Amino acid sequence: MAEHESKFWLELKNKTPNISWTRIENTSALGTPDLLGYNKNQHFFTVELKVTKGNSKPRFSPHQISFHVKHPTNSFIFIKQKTLVASCYKLYTGSQILSLVTCDVKMSPVACDLLACAFFLENV
Repeated sequence: MAEHESKFWLELKNKTPNISWTRIENTSALGTPDLLGYNKNQHFFTVELKVTKGNSKPRFSPHQISFHVKHPTNSFIFIKQKTLVASCYKLYTGSQILSLVTCDVKMSPVACDLLACAFFLENV
């Protein structure tokens, strides 16, 4: 996990005390998301973290795209867009991966803002 994604991970962890998180450091199964979460509803889910600068497009490896195509349910892509003024947080479902690749982050997320995204994941 890149340094900027590590900081993003800590932000998410601090805002979601009701989720049991496991960071996945996997070099053998390429494309596996960064996090495995387990919430109060006893649901497991995965989260891929991406940090972008400004309006730049998030980069996905072919393996990451393949993972979300094969696992469209209970998988999420959480994007932090950093600008000079503030950061914007957007949460997308794994089923939106192909649209994210082609349409960029202009498409509608399932939640915006760090707290709203945390609330969404706590209630999956």
